[in-house]
Amino acid sequence: MNATPLWASETFWKKTAIWVTAISFLLLIGLTFDSMAKVSAGSTTRVPAYSVINKKIDYRFDAKLNRYTPVIDGDAPLFGKSLSDEEAERLVTLGKKTFQAKNCINCHTILGNGAYYAPDLTKSWLDPNWVDETNREILMLAFLQDPPGNSRSYGTGRRMPDLGITEDEARGLIAFLKWTAAIDTNGFPHNFKTLYAQENP
Repeated sequence: MNATPLWASETFWKKTAIWVTAISFLLLIGLTFDSMAKVSAGSTTRVPAYSVINKKIDYRFDAKLNRYTPVIDGDAPLFGKSLSDEEAERLVTLGKKTFQAKNCINCHTILGNGAYYAPDLTKSWLDPNWVDETNREILMLAFLQDPPGNSRSYGTGRRMPDLGITEDEARGLIAFLKWTAAIDTNGFPHNFKTLYAQENP
């Protein structure tokens, strides 16, 4: 009687499955910690610290990379008040939690995630539709607290409903959106023209 080859034995495949699962699990843990380190605020130049909301943010075309990259330059504190690292983190965190609590992602896209019914918010802080940087914060604050009264549909007929956003939540959302605008997203969204680029073509 011929012996069963090793590669055809049930025991061999059981042991192989156990080893492959164990190795994959360890790789997954390692990759998770590596990813967390790379996407945490302030951990790399690609994801800035929350205190970046105290700075002016713009994008410039990088010929070497063949894409637009963020440029953080000069002081431009949010609502005219420079915040400490802890204050900036609290404000951006409030904005992120408000974004999640109000289910903004059901209509909007941010950092490549979400729906496509409403505008992409990844770089909304720099959107040229805010007209100029002097009035941007006031316009955003008014819009978030009363979307029907400050409608900006730009001919689409799509209007944001009143979500009952308080002034504090609106300020947090604006801080969150300013912070996300500073994240280097490898040129996403493609061909986005910033407010300043519109001012200085």
